Amino acid sequence: MKKTLLALVALLLTVSVQAKDYAISTPNTTLIVSADKGKQLNFRYYGSRAEASDVRAAGRMLKHDAYPAFGTRCDMPYASLVKQHDGDNAMKLIVESVEESKAGEVSKLTILLRDVAHPTLLVKVNYSAYSDCDIVKMNTEYINEGKKPVVLQKYMSAVLPIQSDNCVLLHLDGTAKNECNEHIEPLTNGVRVIATQAGSQIAKYNNASFMLGLDGRLDESNCPVIAGSLVWMGNFHFEFHNTYMSKAPTLFMGGINPAASDYTLAGKKSLATPEMVFTYTTNGKGEATRNFHRWARKYQLLDGTKEREILLNSWEGVHFDTTKENLEPMIKDIAALGGEMFVVDDGWFGPKYPRNNAVSSLGDWGIATSKLPNGIRPLIDLTHRNGMKFGIWIEPEMVNVKSELYEKHPDWVLRHPDFEPSYGRGGGQLLLDLTNPKVQDYVFSIVDNLLTAYPDIYYIKWDNNMGMHNAQSLYLPKALQSNLQVDFTLALEKILKRIRAKYPEVVIQLCASGGTRLNYGFMPYFQEMWTSDQTDAYHRILIQWGSLNFYPSNMLAAHVGSAYSKYTQRLMPIKFRFDVASMCRLGMEMVPAKLNDAERAYAKRAFAEYKVIRPIVQQGDLYRLISPYEGDKNHTALMYVNEAKDKAVLFAYRLIIKEAMSANIIRLQGLKADAKYRIREVAPEFENKPVKISGKVVSGRMLMQEGIVIPELTVRYKSNTELNEMRATNDWRSVILELTEVK
Repeated sequence: MKKTLLALVALLLTVSVQAKDYAISTPNTTLIVSADKGKQLNFRYYGSRAEASDVRAAGRMLKHDAYPAFGTRCDMPYASLVKQHDGDNAMKLIVESVEESKAGEVSKLTILLRDVAHPTLLVKVNYSAYSDCDIVKMNTEYINEGKKPVVLQKYMSAVLPIQSDNCVLLHLDGTAKNECNEHIEPLTNGVRVIATQAGSQIAKYNNASFMLGLDGRLDESNCPVIAGSLVWMGNFHFEFHNTYMSKAPTLFMGGINPAASDYTLAGKKSLATPEMVFTYTTNGKGEATRNFHRWARKYQLLDGTKEREILLNSWEGVHFDTTKENLEPMIKDIAALGGEMFVVDDGWFGPKYPRNNAVSSLGDWGIATSKLPNGIRPLIDLTHRNGMKFGIWIEPEMVNVKSELYEKHPDWVLRHPDFEPSYGRGGGQLLLDLTNPKVQDYVFSIVDNLLTAYPDIYYIKWDNNMGMHNAQSLYLPKALQSNLQVDFTLALEKILKRIRAKYPEVVIQLCASGGTRLNYGFMPYFQEMWTSDQTDAYHRILIQWGSLNFYPSNMLAAHVGSAYSKYTQRLMPIKFRFDVASMCRLGMEMVPAKLNDAERAYAKRAFAEYKVIRPIVQQGDLYRLISPYEGDKNHTALMYVNEAKDKAVLFAYRLIIKEAMSANIIRLQGLKADAKYRIREVAPEFENKPVKISGKVVSGRMLMQEGIVIPELTVRYKSNTELNEMRATNDWRSVILELTEVK
């Protein structure tokens, strides 16, 4: 009897000290935290879908502070640092309450933490899971219940302990015209930081997304991967802490960049941090990418399941020479080729200071009548008569010193009152101070006035050609200057919400000197992103490959540029340029009249063929087959497969000519092994001469296990002289193949 009582007491003690586990799950993953009121919130597990008991039995249950604050273990990495009104910055966060809820496909777990030392400070830690896709989200919310302000000095969105000390990191970096270069490197001991402080061009140098291979490698289909992306339009900061303690060798923290961003949170106010989106899979980085794409199209990207039209943008063709004489022939020519939209880019505005270059006119959004004496209405009408939709370029967040707006409101810009400002594009560009409510109203009015005057404008290209060079507000008081980075971003979001509330249907492309704003934070308000000003087709393969790691194809605009690239001095054949642009949202960026007869005939066929494969390219699952960043780098290939797996489109490219190049085997993915597929070349170079494999019927099993060979992508030459001639003319080659199940 005594032994029984002792055993019962021991059992009760065990139960009482074991914190309650809370789990949220997706179709294939589970996230677990444990929480007891008055105790520390602990992160326990994120991995394959499982019951807590199974995770515990397998020895995979962690016990790590889910949101570590500075104050109790100051020698450890911390996600939160808050300075109180009296200067104290020590914190100890304990669980106040736990709330579970579900709305549609999203399950949410909210844990309210209270600071023991300063009970008027609370932090909500939020976890969400999607029941129809393998995505979880994390963020926090700081609540100041006191009357006096506190200063948030570090306020991360997410903390993720990872049970691996052998991680490989994939991340993207670059700059304008060289965006989203893919880099894969081992995560060595110490702290690895990826961050940006470029302000309004937040993806200019680093992208707020990453992948971690958890067993020392990152392959497409057979390794455990955690991928993450911060949904935020401002500066970000990622930390990867490796092997600082044995139970959690790798620790990730991510959120708003705290650099020069101490945020003063007034009494009775709160601040929600941006959401961090994660996916986990044991099926490699390919599945991680597809998880992001499915979630984005359904939940994050505006009109994510709608097809995007083929357009001609005027910029690379005429630059600032947006005259009636230049634009009208372009409208007629792109319509004749099968285009669906015409977009007038920079140069159409400026009543007092006509926009003839980059040094004037931003802020003055009236017509430059010296170029368009009858305004843009004749252009819109001509576009419609040719069966197309009309679009126009604006840069609403900017102003030039040489402008009527700046003459009237020099205090509306970001700049220090005592310093000569640092200018952007053209030498006279400044960023408007969006924290000023009057400026917010003005930026909204730019879009509102344009669409009120011309309600049949279908498409807007919203550009941003300057980062936050001058991080000083003439509107905010001195004591709140460090709030600028966050408040500017929140103000931009407020403007975009206001625009979308009134104009939910207009298609808006986001541009920032190309792709320097590539981030999911913008995408509830924009249907697509201009991926890069770089239209050199080879360089575009690298940019698009990197971008597609996290962002879906229908979000990425890709245009066929001129044969000669002014940025790289490379010469590319028209088929190669079309085939590269066709892997995303296809468009054109040139003067069509400069095409010769053969090129014009090819462009017309290529546009028509893209419309056939567009549903698969823009909505299909992406499978990367041969990377341009790895191996011999002279071939690359990827493919899209529709949901039913009865149609697919393969893109294959030969990039760099080498001696004795052998036939390259391309093993396909994502098909049905037992099905038969008929292969058809899409828009062959010569209409009646497709590649040899076109017309063949091959089983899915053969296509995936043994692969195909496309001899036309190999180099064939009779002498070294002939090889050198091929190199001199940049003999790039490409093939698009459509696969259709034979039933």
